[in-house]
Amino acid sequence: MYTISILASPARADLDDDTIVALQRRWDGGHAIWLDHGTAAEFAVEAPPAEFDEVWAQLDGRGFDLAVQPAAARRKAVLLADMDSTMIGQECIDELADMAGVGARVAAITARAMNGELNFHESLVERVALLEGLPDSVIAQVLDSRISLAAGGPTLVATMKANGAWTALVSGGFTDFTGPVADRIGFDEQRANVLLSDDSGRLSGRVALPILGREAKAEALQEITAARGVTVADAIAVGDGANDLGMLQLAGTGVALHAKPVVAAQAPIRINHGDLTALLYLQGYGRDEFVAG
Repeated sequence: MYTISILASPARADLDDDTIVALQRRWDGGHAIWLDHGTAAEFAVEAPPAEFDEVWAQLDGRGFDLAVQPAAARRKAVLLADMDSTMIGQECIDELADMAGVGARVAAITARAMNGELNFHESLVERVALLEGLPDSVIAQVLDSRISLAAGGPTLVATMKANGAWTALVSGGFTDFTGPVADRIGFDEQRANVLLSDDSGRLSGRVALPILGREAKAEALQEITAARGVTVADAIAVGDGANDLGMLQLAGTGVALHAKPVVAAQAPIRINHGDLTALLYLQGYGRDEFVAG
């Protein structure tokens, strides 16, 4: 059996009974369950519908998300999450670059790297080099004034932890940011790259090796699940960039959240309209089971 999930943005909460009933009839689905009236519903089908992509595109155009996945073992024991433009609303290196006066140049490289047009390792080295000489005290300024948590993130982490899951923030960004962000949201652990500074307290323009990129994120998924005594099938992963694709495709549930087009096209599940609480609905959590973060 498979589960069809239909989701609306919590800000709109405009999912209606007519939309659900039309899908049920079209796909001979089972009884519909509202997980959060107006925002999330699901029903069972015997097999993934052959016309799923066509219907997904139609609903996407109306502002709804649609997903199909095996019904068994949907609630996951591990959460792996990207940070930049996933758990937070910004790309930290772009914010640092803006403070260094090279914001537009670095942002353009970041956008191409996240869309899979550039090698992540090489592009990160190039971008970090442009930060050389920036006082490392700027990192705290960026954290305080420019970084905002993505909607639904603290609730996602708190709810999964309350149900026994292990949560990990795994980023191609920097530990100077993942440490505070992980603490603020409540992640159990975090992994990221390390920015290097010189003796004068300024960024050296270098990043410690090896660089945590696409392959390292997939390896982190394998290592973290093994350490918890579970398999990658027991994990849900979320990200938005090309360097996330490895872990998204390897995890039991891989979710591209407001992702770059090339990433969304290759990810198992796409969420274009909902926030991070969509990952809870995809696991079958009802709104009454959410834990405030």
